[in-house]
Amino acid sequence: MRHLRTWSAVLGLLVLAGVVVGATSGASPHRVEIHIHYSHFEPSALTVQRGEAVTFVLINDDPIDHEWLIGDSAFHERHRHGTESHHGARPNEMSVPAMSSVETTLTFAQAGTLQYICHLPGHEAYGMVGTLTIR
Repeated sequence: MRHLRTWSAVLGLLVLAGVVVGATSGASPHRVEIHIHYSHFEPSALTVQRGEAVTFVLINDDPIDHEWLIGDSAFHERHRHGTESHHGARPNEMSVPAMSSVETTLTFAQAGTLQYICHLPGHEAYGMVGTLTIR
């Protein structure tokens, strides 16, 4: 009985300190749909919580292929001059064939701002750019 009281007191202190015990255990990732239509991302601005698993459902409604690459400015600069014709081995780099959908799950450890861009020829210049804010 004494151990039960001690455990209850510790649990109560954790809750008072703002620590949620077991809230992420078995929790499903937050799902966000991003539609690609007329070579644009919709929505083109998103906000997610730091440390939260997010499943991005990328839905290409266009009759042409696209890609969804998310990262910082240095990441995108490398991809502007890259030679990969297909993505999918890394969860932040996805190819999305015409009239199809793909899913990827990411968890962002740091607050900040990233961009998601399609780097296929001419697509970024046409406006295939989105912003992800991590709080």
